[in-house]
Amino acid sequence: MAAEEHALTSTEYIKHHLTNMTYGKMPDGSWKLAETAEEAQQMGFTAIHLDSMGWSIGLGIVFCLMFWIVAKAANSGVPTKFQAAIEMIIEFVDSSVRDTFHGKSRLIAPLALTIFVWIFLMNAMDLIPVDFIPYAAQLIGANVFGMDPHHVYFKIVPSTDPNITLGMSLSVFVLILFYSIREKGVGGFVGELALNPFNPSNPVARACLIPVNLILELVTFLARPVSLALRLFGNMYAGELIFILIALLPFWIQWALSVPWAIFHILVITLQAFIFMMLTIVYLSMASEKH
Repeated sequence: MAAEEHALTSTEYIKHHLTNMTYGKMPDGSWKLAETAEEAQQMGFTAIHLDSMGWSIGLGIVFCLMFWIVAKAANSGVPTKFQAAIEMIIEFVDSSVRDTFHGKSRLIAPLALTIFVWIFLMNAMDLIPVDFIPYAAQLIGANVFGMDPHHVYFKIVPSTDPNITLGMSLSVFVLILFYSIREKGVGGFVGELALNPFNPSNPVARACLIPVNLILELVTFLARPVSLALRLFGNMYAGELIFILIALLPFWIQWALSVPWAIFHILVITLQAFIFMMLTIVYLSMASEKH
């Protein structure tokens, strides 16, 4: 379908597919959907990516419904294939939590399951042909709302939006703070930051090294949510970009390249969900341990 976008150059086509549907407040005080990337930038902090928000919330609801249906239908008899698949995922996540998290909390396993399945579903949207849903959105925008189809932007992979990945990682960061303070107290948490990694026995030297320790530990501590978000975003953004570049090629070459890449990408989307889940468990386990 990329060939049908005859009015767009290759560069414009790529930019169009990498632009979110953005709603926000313009400098003149009006609220509207951005028609260009420049207008989206002018909206500043008020800008909301409607496509990323919609798909992430929708896929979260799909996740809840799937597991609720399986839980309601579960019985001691022979499970269905779908129930067996869900049970395998639950056992896999539960095993990962038991092997990695050394504290005591009823929250960690449900949190890890939610993170893994939710991110997997968001990543899996990358396997849908890049023009399929955005083209449908353009038709709806043009025929129902009278919009210029070239000004209808619609991304369907929430994990390629840094706002979504940063939002998830910041939520994990809040939990890290909560567990650190709950297990160690405010004094113990601050002491852990101020007295590591350099903790000489001499009290004068120890006091002199406190600023150095704070700088080193705070950088490491604050880097956790940033690394979580950027790792997921970077890998998924690169994968989406490759799909878009393949879509620019002649039709027969698209199939020759997109099918192998999609098969390989199944591993990528699963691995990225697993890495985000495991790092979350590791960080929360470290926050729960007393040194």
